[in-house]
Amino acid sequence: MQFNCSATSRLQKEFMELMMGGTEGISAFPQNDNLFHWIGTVQGAPNTVYEGLEYQLSLEFPSNYPFEAPVVRFLTPCFHPNVDTCGTICLDILKDKWSAVYTVSNILLSIQSLLDNPNNESPLNKRAAALWGNKEEYRREVLLARRDAVSSAS
Repeated sequence: MQFNCSATSRLQKEFMELMMGGTEGISAFPQNDNLFHWIGTVQGAPNTVYEGLEYQLSLEFPSNYPFEAPVVRFLTPCFHPNVDTCGTICLDILKDKWSAVYTVSNILLSIQSLLDNPNNESPLNKRAAALWGNKEEYRREVLLARRDAVSSAS
């Protein structure tokens, strides 16, 4: 894959902005010095069913970034109406609503917001969508998904 000079410049700029003035609850870094593949983290916001949990995400940037959205998926299993079992995220700004003005920071903040504000109209995980109204049962499933991920990684 041939990388675009403007994409490289843009990603370097975004990385510096994240490093210098990082927003609480999100972070992202190029993986193995590959500017086109980043690992991001999103923390569950306080007073949500995801509070106290941290999720890793993969961000793969196309050579014509920012004119095309990156491919973003959860690496940490996430029980959520808009996340499938492979970590694929259904989020409009990563699809048809993408704009070149969006940044890595915008993406991660949107994902953090999505955690507590799912779109149950078009769920990828129908079970999560069905349980969303029962916060206690839903939180139990969120923690179960995390526990299963930790025990299978051991």
